Amino acid sequence: MTDLPGTSKIIIIGGGIIGCSTAYHLAKMGLEVTLLERKKLTSGTTFHAAGLVGQLRTSANITQLLGYSVDLYKRLEAETGQATGWKMNGGLRLACNAERWTEVKRQATTAHSFGLDMHLLTPQEAFDLWPIMAIDDLVGAAFLPTDGQANPSDITLSLAKGARMAGAHIIEDCKVLSVEIDRGIITGVVTEQGRIGCEKLVCCAGQWTRNFAATVGVNVPLVPVEHQYLITERIEGLPANLPTLRDPDRLTYYKEEVGGLVMGGYEPNPILWRDGTIPQGFHYTLLENRLDHFEPLMELALGRVPALETAGIKQMINGPESFTPDGMFILGEAPELRNFFVGAGFNAFGIASGGGAGMALAEWVAKGEAPFDLWPADIRRFGRPHFDTDWIRARTYEAYGKHYTMAWPGEEHHSARPSRRSPLYDTLLAAGAVFGEKLGWERPNWFAAPGELAQDVYTYQRPNWHSAVAREHQAGRRTAMLIDQSSFAKFTLKGPDACAALQWIAAANVDRPAGSLIYTQMLNDKAGIECDLTVTRIAEDEYYITTGTGFATHDFDWIARNIPAGMNAQLVDVTSGYAVLSLMGPEARRILQAVTRADLSNTAFPFATARTIGIAGAPVRALRVTYVGELGWELHIPTEYAHTVYAALHSAGAAHGLVNAGYRAIESMRLEKGYRAWGADIGPDHTPDEAGLGWAVKLKSGIPFRGRASVAAQRANGVKKLLASFTAAPGVILYGRETIYRDGVRVGWLSSGGYGHTLGLSIGMGYVRHAAGVTPDHVLSGQYELEVAGERLPCTVSLSPLYDPHMARVKG
Repeated sequence: MTDLPGTSKIIIIGGGIIGCSTAYHLAKMGLEVTLLERKKLTSGTTFHAAGLVGQLRTSANITQLLGYSVDLYKRLEAETGQATGWKMNGGLRLACNAERWTEVKRQATTAHSFGLDMHLLTPQEAFDLWPIMAIDDLVGAAFLPTDGQANPSDITLSLAKGARMAGAHIIEDCKVLSVEIDRGIITGVVTEQGRIGCEKLVCCAGQWTRNFAATVGVNVPLVPVEHQYLITERIEGLPANLPTLRDPDRLTYYKEEVGGLVMGGYEPNPILWRDGTIPQGFHYTLLENRLDHFEPLMELALGRVPALETAGIKQMINGPESFTPDGMFILGEAPELRNFFVGAGFNAFGIASGGGAGMALAEWVAKGEAPFDLWPADIRRFGRPHFDTDWIRARTYEAYGKHYTMAWPGEEHHSARPSRRSPLYDTLLAAGAVFGEKLGWERPNWFAAPGELAQDVYTYQRPNWHSAVAREHQAGRRTAMLIDQSSFAKFTLKGPDACAALQWIAAANVDRPAGSLIYTQMLNDKAGIECDLTVTRIAEDEYYITTGTGFATHDFDWIARNIPAGMNAQLVDVTSGYAVLSLMGPEARRILQAVTRADLSNTAFPFATARTIGIAGAPVRALRVTYVGELGWELHIPTEYAHTVYAALHSAGAAHGLVNAGYRAIESMRLEKGYRAWGADIGPDHTPDEAGLGWAVKLKSGIPFRGRASVAAQRANGVKKLLASFTAAPGVILYGRETIYRDGVRVGWLSSGGYGHTLGLSIGMGYVRHAAGVTPDHVLSGQYELEVAGERLPCTVSLSPLYDPHMARVKG
């Protein structure tokens, strides 16, 4: 037993692969770190993991993180002398129907854009790599040579040994009982062996994380789910270098182990383990096998691997794995408590993620920010619905069941709905709305006309909502559209120092007269875009901030933690207080003027201003702004007036062609206008100058703001990537992640993709990269192609809006 230290700068709770990897990386950085494990290393869930290591995800940075794991596992045994069981035998993914083959080809395109060498194979070529499978139903396969497999316990113990070698303390049989907090500051932990003082706490406690974090007010949405797999006896003639195999159409996966096979899968009807509580003394513990539940997977597996019919079963394993509501793991500093970090909820790919997740979490702990944009895994992607355990369980049940189902473009979850509804939900539903969901909010995606199926039908071809979105899009361009955007996150920042605080946080100049609306980014120290939102000055000491639905927790946290110490400014979430109706289109002024006495002329109410106007007895905060490229207003309405204002607008708009519209029309229109979307086209890895947003930065003013020095340095030295728009023939279907080639050289990928119904062309946005530097001339001088599902197709590039109603310009 290691003696308990009196203090440690950083304490990690949990001795699975994530905790040990985080300790390894922190210790390598020379930081004082102590890892506490309640029982033995790996004894929670790591020891029973299957150990497949795949890399490809839809996010470039998550793929990079998994690629880091592979690079680490290659060298770890040589560094520590501790075996890891690492074997880079490659990974195969099968396709058994036309739609799955399209998905696999698109995955290969994504892999190429991220720099991974994924090969598309014929059924026979796949059989040559995996000669014990039946291929009569195969359409094709993809092979990634750098995928592999590892022994979960061995690789964790190797990370632990490396951490000790670098100076980390690792103490087993030392359960943490509580966390000490003094006025919001973590001061230490109390364990079974005594107290340890600390400054930062990292919770990597697997399925225990949710309950433990809740004791200090931190929400970690995860659910333990039973996951079963079997290990066979030796199978005669089984090659030792067999790649890992994923057969999603049969819901199963395989890897070679000691001459036999590991076979498991993801059933559509998972079993959520227990009620969120975990039995005392649960370590190195497996659950009772559920043969009846596993049998359907076994039958599917026999059709792929006939040798399983006669193979002996050495062991069946059933263990709980932590799954999350969206199938992605959870990393980062908790928004509820400073210096409390989380690494948990790894959805049965913790071994694949372990090396990279530990590296990223260690950087986050040490430096206060992630090493690169990890928004898909950021704990701040969650919000109000994720506090309710029943909601989490319902959504996680669905997410687990979709682990191997088709990942359709535009697919929506169906569980735990409806949850958050605007006052207009029932009215819009009766009008044909087909809703999507974000952060629990029901949001109209599109409207079905009478006789149309009011339901999404998913495909990799043009979806059933394509013509409906075209109707809404064209109304927005020709007449007017009304969109319920009540799900916008809305904050007020108020106090004597509100302006000074926001001037520091925002890249744009927010010291404007009351009634001004300012579009701004909020930057990190590297000038990366952390928030992209609008700020309206309501009074000398008050601002009204509007941001995207899914960014409510993230943006509130960013603003709150960046208010300079000592400043008197309070941030309050007022989202539920206001409904929002966005009235957009050439007829918007006529329609709005018909329901208010306020002067809406361009002179009295210019772009980027805000006024409170009266509509049918309601005080409406009208913001003259647009995200679709047309004349329009966002109408922020006290919630209780939403129905009244909605009815008044439709009554006045009937003669002017006003239609209801949804978020898919917004997406189509904003792509034509070249408006950026945070989380796709812009984020912490992109600067304003790279994104074409340098005009929104107050660099010439001399006013200090966070990120200013980096903006200035980049402006002096130039950029190495620039965001551009691309158009392709209307038959080319773009969803994002397609690879960009300039003069035959891979230079990036599309961050967004869709269809422009005014242009009649497919549209994408993406960064053109060049290590030696990128200028507008460099971008515009090249010949471009997009790789779409393995095929290179010609496209046209632009650095200016493809559509601009004010200049009557349409590019194609």
